[in-house]
Amino acid sequence: MPEVPDVRFLTVAEVAEIMRVSKMTVYRLVHSGELPAIRFGRSYRVPESAVTDALHKPISDVG
Repeated sequence: MPEVPDVRFLTVAEVAEIMRVSKMTVYRLVHSGELPAIRFGRSYRVPESAVTDALHKPISDVG
């Protein structure tokens, strides 16, 4: 049996709290592909490592 990697998944609400944004912002990031996520039924789960990576990415200029 193949070994399953030790990945921790977060709910949208947990991601929003960590990133200090609204849940709607997290959904927008997921739907745009900027934040990878897996869909379980009707909800999304985001790998904790993806949140960490997103927080360490430099902010791009707007405009």
